[in-house]
Amino acid sequence: MKKGEIYEGVIEKIDFPNKGLVRVGENTVTVKNGICGSKVRFIIHKKRKNKAEGRILEVLEPSPLEKRKPVCSIFPACGGCMYQTMLYDDQLEMKKSQVRQILDRTLTEAGQIDEEGTPDYQFEGIYGSPKEFEYRNKMEFSFGDEYKDGPLTLGLHKKGSTYDILTADDCKIVHEDMTLILRTVLDYFTENPMPYYHKISHVGYLRHLLLRRAEKTGEILVNLVTTSQNVCNLDSLVEKLLALKLTGKIVGILHIVNDSLADVVQSDETRILYGQDYFYETLLDLRFKISPFSFFQTNSLGAEILYSKARSYIGDMKDMTVFDLYSGTGTIAQMLAPIAKEVIGVEIVEEAVEAARENAKMNGLENCSFIAGDVLKMIDEIDRKPDFIVLDPPREGIHPKALPKILNFQVERMVYISCKPTSLARDLAVLIRGGYRVEKVCCVDMFCSTIHVETVVLMSRVR
Repeated sequence: MKKGEIYEGVIEKIDFPNKGLVRVGENTVTVKNGICGSKVRFIIHKKRKNKAEGRILEVLEPSPLEKRKPVCSIFPACGGCMYQTMLYDDQLEMKKSQVRQILDRTLTEAGQIDEEGTPDYQFEGIYGSPKEFEYRNKMEFSFGDEYKDGPLTLGLHKKGSTYDILTADDCKIVHEDMTLILRTVLDYFTENPMPYYHKISHVGYLRHLLLRRAEKTGEILVNLVTTSQNVCNLDSLVEKLLALKLTGKIVGILHIVNDSLADVVQSDETRILYGQDYFYETLLDLRFKISPFSFFQTNSLGAEILYSKARSYIGDMKDMTVFDLYSGTGTIAQMLAPIAKEVIGVEIVEEAVEAARENAKMNGLENCSFIAGDVLKMIDEIDRKPDFIVLDPPREGIHPKALPKILNFQVERMVYISCKPTSLARDLAVLIRGGYRVEKVCCVDMFCSTIHVETVVLMSRVR
């Protein structure tokens, strides 16, 4: 087996994240962007010793799991919702099995699963999203073209491409209000041409359209992201957007100037074209003020399930001081504040901390405080000792040097919320070696039709 050779085979298994395994003779090849049971033709693009990776060239036969038709026009060219042709129950079963497999490897090594495969912890399965479609409250769309020198597009990256953009004006994981706004913005700049930003030459004007829409309140924030390389009067675009007949309501239209060379959505300057630069959402009877770049779970209804499970794992904590590490905009901290003595959140993003403080005040929570700074450094400076710790780190998990500091608190129990099971398993191994065991685990699907899944773990200290 050599690089560049082409083979055919059936994807026998999908490991997280979206790693399809195909047997070719005595070799096993990993291919991405496939569904278990599909027969595919693929080319070997990486070969190292006994490991080979392939890129799918063609799906020869669809998987038996593909029991329904695609729901959007750009499937499967767009790699965002690659499981949409699977029934939702089958998606949940796949994600549950993937997480269980990853965690069981770690817990077997830790002795929490015996030789017969009997686990010494409770796995509660997976909870599905209340809405399979139209669940995302935030979406970043890019300007570009579908092929070189083609017409202007606005949407999502083509699968496997850094540059090609597919117009996503019928994307089904966002509310129709968002796709109607997208089409209006694209039509406007098609009729009033402005160059899109080219990532290689760093020349152009149009970069992104960032849309945020609250599930509960229906409030919408429209953010047009451009460079400062051109001057464009956007008054008529604002008029067109405000004239749209939407289910929700646009409460703010912003022009965000971003001259960063990196392909990221950020602000060098924010200009309010209409309304305000924030919107409100409610979660478990609490109200949250959200700005363009505030972190907030992208599936509001799914977040209520996630946080409710975390809260149920914590139980009675009326006399406890709780550390919410990696607290973001403080959603978890504020969920826990009514049932705790004190909650202290630590978050590195200052804007998120400011939002958390404002939201806590708005919700009348006086026992909830937030500290801006890196968890690795700040937990050394807090003058209180926690009785309970909630961990909700970024996708890549907890900094290795922070884990010993967390262990030094020797709290009786802690809850770890993770959006990447492989990072979770790595950190759990350290926590287990540090004297903890896993009590309960459940999964919550916040990202239907995608490869992602959230996991909640309750751990207790071994006496």
